Amino acid sequence: MFKKVSHVVIFSFFALACASAQAAVILQYHHVSKTLPKVTSVDASTFRAHMQYLKKNDFKVIALDTLIEGLKQGESYNDKTVAITFDDGYDNNIEQAAPILNEFGYPYTIFVNPKLIDEQRSYVMTWEQLKTLSQQGALIANHSAQHDYLHHRLDGESDAQWQERIRADLQYSEKRIEEELGYSLKYLAYPYGEFDRALQKLVQDMGYVGIGQHSGAVGPDNDFTRLPRFPASGFYADLDTLSTKLASLPFHIDTLTYDDTVTTKRQPELTISFKEKGFHQNQFACYVSGQGRAELNWLSAKQVKITAKQELGEGRARYNCTAPSQQASGRYFWFSQPWVITSSPAQ
Repeated sequence: MFKKVSHVVIFSFFALACASAQAAVILQYHHVSKTLPKVTSVDASTFRAHMQYLKKNDFKVIALDTLIEGLKQGESYNDKTVAITFDDGYDNNIEQAAPILNEFGYPYTIFVNPKLIDEQRSYVMTWEQLKTLSQQGALIANHSAQHDYLHHRLDGESDAQWQERIRADLQYSEKRIEEELGYSLKYLAYPYGEFDRALQKLVQDMGYVGIGQHSGAVGPDNDFTRLPRFPASGFYADLDTLSTKLASLPFHIDTLTYDDTVTTKRQPELTISFKEKGFHQNQFACYVSGQGRAELNWLSAKQVKITAKQELGEGRARYNCTAPSQQASGRYFWFSQPWVITSSPAQ
């Protein structure tokens, strides 16, 4: 799956049997609360408005496992298909979100940290509460044992030691979910949405699906170690912008070329090779976190190199690329490349 060319890794996407499968969107929430940090929260009235929008506009909300396993098998979905997810297993999910979701009859998935549940942290749901939600149709999945940065290496830790530690973390978490709830999905939502190639490979080797926090639609060309989700909390909760994202389409991507998602490079290069375009080249644009438009260099009719015009600061950043579809009026292709800019190569 990984092949090195001139010290740059070319990452080939999983090939699915059905290239005609339609787009779907995965939404990500954290808190449903008026009192908790706005950046990761929506209040109950806003959350209800999101669900009402989905119903009014005839979106089909399906369970995450139905979506993922269907995409793996090359199944086609109505292009107004949505899966709903929550990260961290906060207690307000059962208090505020679950009654609204049950009212609409919408399935959803909660990614939890089993060690924090076992430690009886006050802000997360108990296993009994999760069992109640599971019996009502919710899916419970892995978010790591205690929400650590999984790609970080400890001081003096070798790659082999890191792999052993992270493997044990994920296995512990999956085992606790299975012990308490009776099933194992082997889906991992990366804490903080951060991952590097080594973590992606470990996730793949363990038979997991890896899910991020970078935006974009899902479709047949997605890589199942880095599925995108659209955040729908805080600043991103506004329905005017969320409606555009709900109607978004995945680009038909053949390969991505870049050194690594976690990088010391302050102007990381990303090259996208498209299977087919479906958009006018002059309408394709990429935007860099906090900077505006990125520098684009079309290497051929179906290959473009994207670079930030200015250096990025340390921490998380994104290149968000969009283009209006030629076939679907008013709809946009959408792809996001996440970065973690660091001062040292292994953190």
